[in-house]
Amino acid sequence: MIFYKFVVFYKASFNKVVNKGILKQIILDNRVEVERYKVFRREVDMSSFPCYVLVGLRRAGKSFMLYQRMQQLLSQGHTWDEMLYVNFEDDRLEEFKASDFNLILECFAELSDKRPMLFLDEIQNIDGWEKFARRLADNKYNVYITGSNAKMLSREVMTTLGGRYLSVEVYPFSFKEYLDFSGQKYDANSRLQTGIKAKFMRLYHEYLHWGGLPESVGLPVKRDYVSSTFQKVYLGDICARNGISNPNRLRLMIKKIAESVKQPLSYNRISRILSSVGGKISVPTVGNYVQYCQDAWLLLRMHNIASPFVEKETISKYYFTDNGILNLFLVDADTSLLENLVAVTLLRKYGNDPDNERVFYYNSGVEVDFFVPDDGLAIQVCYNLSHSDGTYEREVSALKKLPSALDCKRRLIITYDEEATIEDNHGKIEVLPYWKWVIA
Repeated sequence: MIFYKFVVFYKASFNKVVNKGILKQIILDNRVEVERYKVFRREVDMSSFPCYVLVGLRRAGKSFMLYQRMQQLLSQGHTWDEMLYVNFEDDRLEEFKASDFNLILECFAELSDKRPMLFLDEIQNIDGWEKFARRLADNKYNVYITGSNAKMLSREVMTTLGGRYLSVEVYPFSFKEYLDFSGQKYDANSRLQTGIKAKFMRLYHEYLHWGGLPESVGLPVKRDYVSSTFQKVYLGDICARNGISNPNRLRLMIKKIAESVKQPLSYNRISRILSSVGGKISVPTVGNYVQYCQDAWLLLRMHNIASPFVEKETISKYYFTDNGILNLFLVDADTSLLENLVAVTLLRKYGNDPDNERVFYYNSGVEVDFFVPDDGLAIQVCYNLSHSDGTYEREVSALKKLPSALDCKRRLIITYDEEATIEDNHGKIEVLPYWKWVIA
């Protein structure tokens, strides 16, 4: 009995203590890890404000953006005596709790007498991280934080942080970044050369179908990597984090949303479909599941600008942050993938705020895929406009009618590889390939 009590006490004590020696080892190991990576530089400026929170889908490149910033500082003459990097997905930190945060500063102080700039990776794994982050900002530290959970930008968290951090949304590679990373030229003259144009179009096809997760670029078979990313998000960031007892039902929901990516969906409709195939599921549960997917940056929500408030909250279009993950669920997917790509491009440019009030779709008498009020930009997406199935008339007709309802300064039809100009009483409608729209 005495031995048993000792074991229990020892185990409890062990669980409460993070070994400072291990923390120092992690800090020193990470210095080597950061320097050995050849980082692709992305166009994000993190030098104008002292504290940043980087958020986005798992494996979208947030950690590498921290590496980029640290390597940039090293090239400017800073040293590791001024920088502290910790990744909270390190398995050596499984026992780490919010009460242990100060140990990081203590360990660094024993390695250096300088005030560190802190780089804290995947910090959302530690409950209560917000108070430590605020204390660092209050004490005038330079801090860079990453996380894969959209709750890091919730009103409650941002209230706790008190405006002390700027948020940066990190998406998988844009098409320009994908081309640059692949070493592909895309200026107008290069695209006229047969060999270069052929490679350009091959990369375009790859990007449309398998997205832009940075570590997938260059892999000869991308499906396995993309699938493993989805499993990590699905099982780890969604199911485990939110205590979902029926993961199969959640997966069915994600599959249904993928198959309906171009169409508005209501919680009621999702509930009815899932209840018919996998046992009864309530509307509130569906709402929670959708929110969990948004929190993990798997799904992006878009509202109908013409809907009343209640419908805006319950009937939405949903898109996937990465085309490759969407493609896992689809067959003959080109049209859906192109529209998804346009949606993500718009949200990347205009921002994905918590209320999703920057990019909309329009559905009231006519249907238009996207509308951006700030720029008066209306967009239809059509993989092949020359089909003889009424596609041309349907897509063009909606854009011809929209200026009677909304202030349109520019009207576009985004295609896979068609280009034209259409004139009407309101001016012109541009028909552009997606690739030309984003790299022009």
